Amino acid sequence: MKRLRANAFILALIFIITLFAGCNQPSAPSPTPKSSPGTSMQPTSSPAQSPGATGEDVKTTASIVNTPEAFEKAISKDGTWIICLLDDLTIDKELTLEGEFTNGKKDDKGNDVIQRKIALYTQDENRNITERFTLTVPKLTIKSPNASIQHGTVKGDIYVDVNNFQLIDTTVEGNVYFTNESHKSTFSMDDKSKITGVQEVKK
Repeated sequence: MKRLRANAFILALIFIITLFAGCNQPSAPSPTPKSSPGTSMQPTSSPAQSPGATGEDVKTTASIVNTPEAFEKAISKDGTWIICLLDDLTIDKELTLEGEFTNGKKDDKGNDVIQRKIALYTQDENRNITERFTLTVPKLTIKSPNASIQHGTVKGDIYVDVNNFQLIDTTVEGNVYFTNESHKSTFSMDDKSKITGVQEVKK
């Protein structure tokens, strides 16, 4: 009887040791996240390109965002020249893209090139588009000069209060309003872009 109890105790002890050892096996590494919210890092999957940018020149840096808060900060006058989404975003308040920014390049006369860009996509190392995203916002006002929205969808109305605004391979599920005729006449969109609503001057 004592021998049976001893055997049972030994078997139970072996089972417990085996179970404990299994729980402490190294786990598989978790996948690396695309980006933390609001980061200004530059992964290969993002179109964030900031040639000539340095840490001292915030006017030519890029923001890679995946939260409404980070997006709002990036499009402000204290934000960055290019804003890259990593996911669909829905924001339930009116927003404004404002501030004058340069992209780090020079024109033929040696002047800084002024540009602002909302990139609604990611790309691979060969710049092939890998994902497209949707920005949902009731009203987005464009006040940054030479601004563009590229390769995605905007659900909401866009108000243009600046010259030379562009849509590149972008669908606007809403209206595009211009604050004067000059803003309307200098607006351009490529043949891949589409506006489901009206395009008109609305002061």
